[in-house]
Amino acid sequence: QVQLVESGGGLVQAGGSLRLSCEVSGITFGNYAMSWIRQAPGKHRETVAVLNTDGNANYADSVKGRFTISRDNHQNIVYLQMYSLRPEDTAVYYCNARFRVDYWGQGTQVTVSA
Repeated sequence: QVQLVESGGGLVQAGGSLRLSCEVSGITFGNYAMSWIRQAPGKHRETVAVLNTDGNANYADSVKGRFTISRDNHQNIVYLQMYSLRPEDTAVYYCNARFRVDYWGQGTQVTVSA
């Protein structure tokens, strides 16, 4: 059974930091590109960061320089370190694993107060 379990969300003031984690089980983790995708109320989903299996990372322009995606292939965890958070970063953040098929976590809420 494939499971992606996000954690680390919460309420933070603008300018603060959070680190999201996504623990993955049931797949060969190293084969999968890992992404963080967020959705704010009334808005389309936005791919925040993608970390490919070759180690290359890509970021949405809105988070470049503030967010960092990383992965631990031994513990099967992907992280999203978020700095300088802004109210517009408020959203539910989802972890995604992609290799021919997509797997999703249940999401974790991040709320940034002004």
